[in-house]
Order: sequence, then structure tokens, then C-alpha cells
Amino acid sequence: MPTFRYSGRDASGAQVSGDLEVASSELAASLLAGRGIIPLRIEAQPEAEAERAPWKLFGERGHLTLTELQIFSQQMHALLRAGLPILRSLGAIQESATRPPVAQLMGDIGASLDQGNELSAALRRHPDDFPSLYVAMVRVGEQTGRLDTVLKRLAEWLAFERDTRERVKAAVRYPTFVVIAMMAAMLVINLFVIPRFANVYQSMQVELPLITRVLIGFSGFMIAWWPLMLAAAAATVFGFRRWRVSEAGGLAWDRLMLRVPVIGRILHNAALGRFARSMSMALRSGVPVPQSIHLIAQAVGNAFMSRRLERVRTGIERGESLHRACAAAGVFNPLVLQMISVGEESGTLDEMLEHMADFYAHDVDYDLKRLSSAIEPILIVLLGGMVLVLALGVFLPIWDLGQAAMRRGA
Repeated sequence: MPTFRYSGRDASGAQVSGDLEVASSELAASLLAGRGIIPLRIEAQPEAEAERAPWKLFGERGHLTLTELQIFSQQMHALLRAGLPILRSLGAIQESATRPPVAQLMGDIGASLDQGNELSAALRRHPDDFPSLYVAMVRVGEQTGRLDTVLKRLAEWLAFERDTRERVKAAVRYPTFVVIAMMAAMLVINLFVIPRFANVYQSMQVELPLITRVLIGFSGFMIAWWPLMLAAAAATVFGFRRWRVSEAGGLAWDRLMLRVPVIGRILHNAALGRFARSMSMALRSGVPVPQSIHLIAQAVGNAFMSRRLERVRTGIERGESLHRACAAAGVFNPLVLQMISVGEESGTLDEMLEHMADFYAHDVDYDLKRLSSAIEPILIVLLGGMVLVLALGVFLPIWDLGQAAMRRGA
């Protein structure tokens, strides 16, 4: 969404200025008028500047991890609540930082504040550490004089994000470990174990069973062509990563993942739960609905879901209600749509969205438990099948030789 920089005068005649992320200059003028500001100048900012703060997964390339960003929000809330100025609060956090990059980041933000910038403007200069939604919430808190309250809500939101990720990691940790162990065992068996048996069988000069010949052939292929196989695997991983980060590839992959049994349902509900909780927080803090949806759509973690949520924003900008726009997006179930409708009619949309987020959180937690229960039998069957194939391939020739020796002895 484009960014418009404005300057004007408020009801008392004081000069004010700032930025607005809206669809058009007309909408920016309308929002300013609703705040009691007479705009004198509204200028569209270059596209590169408007989009320089995309959503980043916490801790990927910046100084702050998700936990550190949550702690930063909690500390800022507590210090501001106690009456300390923002600059002194940042200094206290910088002194207590346990990692040099975090201390340097706090120093950079403090230096920006010394130059006369607002906290939101200082945070915007570090998009890898502070997502667009976070910066927008801080800016609204500054404009409404409720920055400490907004920071508290951000800390609670980040705590929910962290808990969700920890549950997902815990659910996939055991299956991942088993799969890696199976792959390592296959490599060791094919590179070191089967070649020794192959030499023994070759000295016997007997016809081997089909399954044994297949295992020996595959082992010989791996030994002879392992550099090529390694290069092909590396090229495949590199190509997949390049395709995955592209716009078309990311959209296709995320759409495919949503169709995977069990896993697709978890991803779908997790994205909608993140949308509902973020939207509830944004509405309670006073962020305009179209701007909130635009920022939250970038934070759901799925390109396909992001496209659908952008349709919701487009519908609202056309004058549709949130309920109707969500229904047209085709990603919300009837129960959730009914809750949104009731929230709009009763004026408690933020509370209904919070209930919806809790509903999805419980649903995701239940599905994660089902995921572990569903994956374990599959892994056991795969592991048993691998052991069976290897046992038959290795011991069938020995069994045949033993049978032949017994017949000759008889």
C-alpha cells in the first residue's frame, strides 16, 4: 500500500506532520479530516520507500529474535508505565542488553530519537527487526497517547506467536529426528555394509535373489556416483529455495501445502488465528481497518492466504462490511463469519475476533496433537519396511546356501 506524507494544522492551530499508509490521497485527506487535522500538503512517497519495511520472520536477518522483541516490548511498557521518558527507557534497555547487536540497535534507535524523530520513525529504519504491523501499532500509540498500552498488547501478541511456534516445533521434532536417522542409516548401510556382503556373495558364485541384486546394484551406483548424487542434491535444494522465494513459486508452494492432509488444516487455521488476534489488537489500538488488514496480510506466513486477505481489504475499500468481504474471500468457515457479523452489529468486533483467535488456537493445538499421533505409525511402518527389505536382501542368499548345503548333505 502506498505511503503519503502529510503536513497540516490541528484544531488548536499547531502544525503537525506524519505518514499514512492508505490506498489514495483522497482517503488520506478523509482520515486526516476525521482526526480534526486540516491537511496543507499530502505527498506520495516513492514506492521503494513505501515498501521498504516488508514483513520479516522474527530473528531471520535482524538483531532481535522473537523472544528479544517480546522482552523489549515488555520492558518499554513497564518503563513508560513507571513514568520514564522514552529516551531514558531505551538507555536502560541498552545497558541491560546481553548481546552486543541488541545494545547497538538500542543505541541506533536512541540516536534517531535525539535527532527529533518519533519512536515509530526510528523503528521503521530497522525493518528486519520491527515488522510493519509493529511499527504501525507504535505509531498509533504515539498519536493516541496510549503507547504503553499498545506495547503491552504487542508483548502479549508476540508471546502468543512464540508459543505457537514452540508447539509446532515440538510436534515435528520427533518425526524429523526419525527421518534423519533413517536417511543416515540408509547411507551407512549402502556405503559400508552391503559392499562387504556383495564381496562374500560374489565369491560364492551363485544366482542371487532379485531383491539382493537390486540392493547391491543401488549400493554400487551410490559408491560410483556419489559426487554426482551429492552435486545433484545440492543443486536441487538450491533450485527449490530460489523457486520457493520467488513470487510465483511461493504462491504455488503455499497453496499446495494448504491441501496436504492434516498439515494443510493446521497451516490454514494457524494463519487465520494469527489474522484474528492481530486484527483484534489493531482495532483496539485504533489502527484503521484497511491499513490493519494490509499489514496483517503480510504477517500470516502464507502467500496464498495473504492474497485472499488482500481481497478482504479491497472489499472494505469498496464500501463492503468486514463480514461480507471475509465471506467473499472464501477462507473463513461459517461459524467465524457469524462471529464477525455479530461483532459488527454489536460493536464488539475486537472481542469477537479475540474469541475467534482463541477458537483457532485450540483447534491448532488439537490438530498438532493429532499430527504426532498420525505420523508415528507411518514412521514405524516405513522403518519396519526398510528393515524388512534389508534383512531379506542380506539374509536370503545365506538362507538359500544353507538350504542347498542341507540338501547335498542329505
